Amino acid sequence: MAISTVALPGRISTGARVGAYVALTKPRIIELLLITTLPTMIVAQRGLPPVWLMAATLLGGALAAGGANAINMFVDRDIDKLMHRTSKRPLVTGAVTPRNALVFAITLEIAAFVELWAWVNLLSAALAISATLFYVFVYTLWLKRTSSQNIVIGGAAGAVPVLVGWAAVTDSLSWTPVVMFAIIFVWTPPHFWALAVKYKDDYQAASVPMLPAVATFKRTAREILLYSIALVGVSLLLAVVATLGVIYVAAAVVLGVVFVALAVRLMRQQTPKAAMQLFSYSITYLTLLFVFMAIDIFTKH
Repeated sequence: MAISTVALPGRISTGARVGAYVALTKPRIIELLLITTLPTMIVAQRGLPPVWLMAATLLGGALAAGGANAINMFVDRDIDKLMHRTSKRPLVTGAVTPRNALVFAITLEIAAFVELWAWVNLLSAALAISATLFYVFVYTLWLKRTSSQNIVIGGAAGAVPVLVGWAAVTDSLSWTPVVMFAIIFVWTPPHFWALAVKYKDDYQAASVPMLPAVATFKRTAREILLYSIALVGVSLLLAVVATLGVIYVAAAVVLGVVFVALAVRLMRQQTPKAAMQLFSYSITYLTLLFVFMAIDIFTKH
């Protein structure tokens, strides 16, 4: 008789259980979201915002993003077990039950809304929850399994944290955070498609129409290149809209040229290795681009 390797929730240690709940929130994705939020707050303030405001905004953003990611795992638990990349997630291994995962996720969302409303403002709280609703209902429940453009539209949820950061400082929105939103929106497809190239067999096994799984490598690489070029344009538009200086412009140009160069190389080589190099750089790109926004502001004050 075969022995099941799926762990039962009651048989794991407290430390392992805590680790499983942390894994539900996808911490690495949260880190990337917060990296864009803080520089946005600095640009909005035209200097360093109060420490308590930064801490409150980042905490609320982390809670909201963590809850959204946990709901995503709850919904996708059926296909996660079919994909090698996600086969070790807590709901697949049995480390967390589906019911407990959903309760945990909803609790995080409630805590995020209450914390942001109480310590920051209602606009930032509403924006954070709207991102979760969009991520869950538009991307996870609708587009992910039905459209090859799933990450293009659904990726908008990952761009909302900059709106939250701006609203936290100004209690309003303007063209500057909208362009910041556009940067992340345009960045998301080449970033995620580059990763999906490596795992296209996973997506095919789970019948998820991620572009690399349903289109030729050539078409995927061409789409990545087009979005990469658009990304450079939007990043430079921000300099005009946000009145950023030469430090940011120089960084945007250099970082953008490297991004496009890697996209061109991917189109020529059409290999998973080239795709993963672009994926890895895309994280560095976004991080440094937003860091240089903050540096540019600080050099003027």
